Amino acid sequence: MSGYNASKLPPFSLLDEPQLAFSSDNMSLDVNPLRGLDRYGAYSSATFATYTPALRLASLVPAGGRSRVRDLIETLRSHHAPGDRKEYVPAFRGFEKVFGVPLVGAQTHLAHIKWPDDLDSLGPAGPPHARLLHALRDGMSRLALVRDQFDVALVHLPDAWQVAFRAPGFDAHDALKALGAAHSIPTQVINDRVFTFGYKASLAWRLSIALYVKAGGIPWKLAPLPGVPEDTAYIGLAYALRGDPKEAHYVTCCSQVFDADGGGMQFVAFEARDPVRDIEEARRNPFLSRNDMRAVLARSLNLYQSRNGGLLPRRLVVHKTTSFKPEELEGALDALSAVPEVECVEVASSPGWRGVWLKESRIEGQRSEPDNYPVPRGTVLFRSGTSALVWVAGNAPRASLRNDYYQGKKSIPRPINITRHAGVGPMELTALEALALTKMDWNNDALYDPVPVTIRYSQRLARTIANEPTLPGNTYAYRLFM
Repeated sequence: MSGYNASKLPPFSLLDEPQLAFSSDNMSLDVNPLRGLDRYGAYSSATFATYTPALRLASLVPAGGRSRVRDLIETLRSHHAPGDRKEYVPAFRGFEKVFGVPLVGAQTHLAHIKWPDDLDSLGPAGPPHARLLHALRDGMSRLALVRDQFDVALVHLPDAWQVAFRAPGFDAHDALKALGAAHSIPTQVINDRVFTFGYKASLAWRLSIALYVKAGGIPWKLAPLPGVPEDTAYIGLAYALRGDPKEAHYVTCCSQVFDADGGGMQFVAFEARDPVRDIEEARRNPFLSRNDMRAVLARSLNLYQSRNGGLLPRRLVVHKTTSFKPEELEGALDALSAVPEVECVEVASSPGWRGVWLKESRIEGQRSEPDNYPVPRGTVLFRSGTSALVWVAGNAPRASLRNDYYQGKKSIPRPINITRHAGVGPMELTALEALALTKMDWNNDALYDPVPVTIRYSQRLARTIANEPTLPGNTYAYRLFM
């Protein structure tokens, strides 16, 4: 019996599915983002049409794909019944009915750039990726001349050009986003699969949400979380190495301090000043010096203040995927000394744990048996007073249009492991915030992302910035990199 007690896991908690708000008064709520959009419309629908009466699309496409792009736009305007994930996806009623504004092509022909179909004719002589880069630069420069005539640029990169998409030191997607950021042009990349994807409702939801956000709209925000102060904010940090490995520096991409409702879509691109001392250690567990951590968090806090009338948050939570070194904690507390409550939380996405949800056997006297669905989303298993496993993936019946709903449908979901390196308070609150922030990725139509948006956005942006040395350490709107 003593051995049994020693091996027992601690009790678990089950968190409620976080609510999403579709109006500023927090009266229009739903846990399913698509169902909420269908019922209430977008969070910014009351104001979006006043400055964008129609969402206007520019285009950069090969000549042979222009008709397919027009058909795609028509698909987004039309009604579609769900063909997949029917327990989660409602019917798509058409872009204008959902978001309150029509979806149109830019009226000036100068906003529609036609490329040749043949990659060899795309630019001056050179390797394929150089030809594509030339075409992207030329196209974005031409669009910048008519920037007031459109809201988002559609860019079709056909499969036939795949040889040009990647080369040493070059990634077509990252290069396009960097060019867009330089001209303040949000872009939507389209590949050939979009034209043949069979589930039109899912395609329309996914692409329409992305276009709306890139045009400056807000589809949903987080409803107030129980126990979380209104003036709480969040930061996500991700690191990447750039340059010659012998003299590599970190590039940290820091998502803007997210407000308690998940708002705030700017981020800081910051290049560390202190050189890396141990490259191998840095690749295993990247970290910043005290000075660099203080600098990047001070800039991030300044962003929050500029967005909130100079006010400081009462509580600030910093997320990153690796452990906080002592010098990082010191730098964080230096920069955030004026904030009353600071938490530094490690979010690890591959802890190696699994769990099976058991139910009582229908046969009296028999042991419990595995359920037909996985562990419920929101299950929290505490490992210590500062560490917990949180199942952000799992069964989410409240978000279902029918009964149960497991987003992955395959495999046993793994939890994330959260470890608090600084801060106080109940770990349930830290877990609830991480769970809620998995619902704030506006670049897809899923119920949740495998990691909080603080982690997801900063990872994407750090990777892009590391690949694009032309991007200065500056402040950018995230929608330019979606």
